Amino acid sequence: MPSDPVQALADEPVDHRFKGLPPDAGHAGLTVGQLAAERRNLHTGGFTTPVLTLDADALSHNLAALGSYAERHGLAFAPHGKTCMAPQLFHRQLDRGAWGITAAVPHQARVYRAFGIQRIFLANELVDAAALRWVAAELAADPGFRFVCYVDSVRGVQLMDRALQGQSQRVDVVVELGAGEGARTGARTDEDCRAVADAVAGTATLRLVGIAGYEAEVPGADPDSVHAYLRRLTGLAAEFDKAGRFAAADEIVVSAGGSAWFDAVADVFAELPELSRPTLRLLRSGAYVSHDHGWYTRLTPFNRIPEEGGLRPAFRLWAQVVSRPSPTQAFVNAGKRDIAYDLGLPEVELVRDPLSGAERPAPGVRVVKLSDQHAWLETDSAGDLEVGDWVALGMSHPCTIFEKWPLIPVVEADGTVTEYVRTFF
Repeated sequence: MPSDPVQALADEPVDHRFKGLPPDAGHAGLTVGQLAAERRNLHTGGFTTPVLTLDADALSHNLAALGSYAERHGLAFAPHGKTCMAPQLFHRQLDRGAWGITAAVPHQARVYRAFGIQRIFLANELVDAAALRWVAAELAADPGFRFVCYVDSVRGVQLMDRALQGQSQRVDVVVELGAGEGARTGARTDEDCRAVADAVAGTATLRLVGIAGYEAEVPGADPDSVHAYLRRLTGLAAEFDKAGRFAAADEIVVSAGGSAWFDAVADVFAELPELSRPTLRLLRSGAYVSHDHGWYTRLTPFNRIPEEGGLRPAFRLWAQVVSRPSPTQAFVNAGKRDIAYDLGLPEVELVRDPLSGAERPAPGVRVVKLSDQHAWLETDSAGDLEVGDWVALGMSHPCTIFEKWPLIPVVEADGTVTEYVRTFF
């Protein structure tokens, strides 16, 4: 492994693996770092369409905004890395004070470890025997590595215990409290949580260190129901502590917080009484890093608490008009292979004339359908678009935007590309 695997990403060749990058850079044998050093302009530097970009200013703003929010409210922060799967961004999050990075599945944790992440919170019950043995080996090899994962069933505890027999390191676990009937994972009742905790206590391979959950799964989530669920979660943490269930823990972990209700998490976690051990109040929001142009723009808690800050959409997908078969119809060369569409169709933000470089708003242009490699556009008039125009699309749901692009240019306000973000999905 390179001494600095994040820095080593700059040594990758610019080649056919990476969509949208200048073909001449690949022909010249440039590395990603060498291409970044040239500071090419996105529109005149040989980039091809479609090409996804991240706005440098918005990215920096968002990283600071939630890092500062967590600090103001006394929250530790382990942003969910599944959103971007970008080690460069992980380390920028850590530089902004993040405690660690959250994962959902073992593959993600392996990527994190390959890039030097020392604290991983896996927000799932981990019952894969091979993955558990890998975790135990990582813990044994690196005393500075911290790993925590969910448990939500007695059966899961039994499977974990069986897989970890003979390992030298215990694995830290938190009981996941489900958000209600019909919600996603998690033990459904307080009594179920107690039974899971009892099962953990009966093993020599696991160590109970806390309680966690995901408030966005509360059925019909609203401020009252989300606050009520979070108070159940903190109440269980206090109960378990009083009963001595965390006796083996160095600190007690209480964790929740996606990108839609982190204000509620801050409210309720502030009410948590003093426990017998230091308490890690751990927030796990992930989508904030890039934000988006639709879904999270509507859901972000900053809409309710604008005095606390705000987030800016960082993504922009540039595609090109390749067909204008009628006055009300146009097609661009980006489709489902390039565009996130699970939480709504993209919105047309701008149109850029490829000859003059002039950009203009596009109020009369709409995306109405996606094919694999085309977006279907509807226009109000024949003058709204011309063949060859570059069209900027804003999209919803960062998790499914990042995953389609293995290398993403980061662009300054004047169009200069200053760096490239590598993803690992």
